[in-house]
Amino acid sequence: MEIISTTKKMQEHADSVRRLGKTIGLVPTMGFLHEGHLSLMREARKRTEHLVVSIFVNPTQFGPGEDFDAYPRAFERDAALAEKEGVDVIFAPVETELYTKEFQTYVVLEKIPKHLCGISRPTHFRGVATVVAKLFNIVKPDTAVFGRKDYQQFVLIRRMAIDLNFDIEIVGFPTVRESDGLAMSSRNSYLTPEQRRSALSLYRSLIEGRKLVKSGIKNSSRIIDSASKLINSHKETDIDYISICDPETLVEMEIIDRPAIMALAVKVGKTRLIDNMMLNPSEGMTDDPSAY
Repeated sequence: MEIISTTKKMQEHADSVRRLGKTIGLVPTMGFLHEGHLSLMREARKRTEHLVVSIFVNPTQFGPGEDFDAYPRAFERDAALAEKEGVDVIFAPVETELYTKEFQTYVVLEKIPKHLCGISRPTHFRGVATVVAKLFNIVKPDTAVFGRKDYQQFVLIRRMAIDLNFDIEIVGFPTVRESDGLAMSSRNSYLTPEQRRSALSLYRSLIEGRKLVKSGIKNSSRIIDSASKLINSHKETDIDYISICDPETLVEMEIIDRPAIMALAVKVGKTRLIDNMMLNPSEGMTDDPSAY
């Protein structure tokens, strides 16, 4: 496995791989890898012949007072995990490689960032779209794999790729969960044991919402009220939003008469967690957490 830290060398490497007629897969990460990230690597490996994983804690997607400085970093551990998964290259640039002092060009989507996380984090998705566009131009992948745990990010990247004519297959991979249903996240490491128990209320509220839809309830406000009560019954929880929305546009739906995404963001202690689940009036239920 090769570790590349400059954009020029990464572009040259990508060009050499393409000249050999090999396809390139990209899994963008901010490091502190867990099984969720590793599952994305396995999916990208299935689809392509040369696998690149980027590790870069992107400063432009963090707002004032957020956890950029505290975000967990463990590069040597990450490199060992990536190598075990058969990654060919880790692209790990320093900040000045992607953002020079003169940097002034950002990618801004008009509609998708105005929903869900974008309401309380108004500059977040500008940073996400910009860094991913840069990674696409540097790594030159044929396929890029993203987790659907951050559903809004997935929809945003897919829309950007279409709008800017990136010739890249954007793949969304299902949320990877712990055995008890908690969505895997690098930020889970912030949680105390008691907070982790409270964090399970996110998943449980989504499962309850799914059951209510299957029972015939289609009024979104009733399902959101139920989720709010469940989450608020747990210690140290502070709801940012609970939304039931269109899977493509993220516009809120009052009536669930077709597949919808139920998405939520909750602070547990000082840790902001997100999760989501598809609500489909015509779909069967399962008790297997890995199915969602």
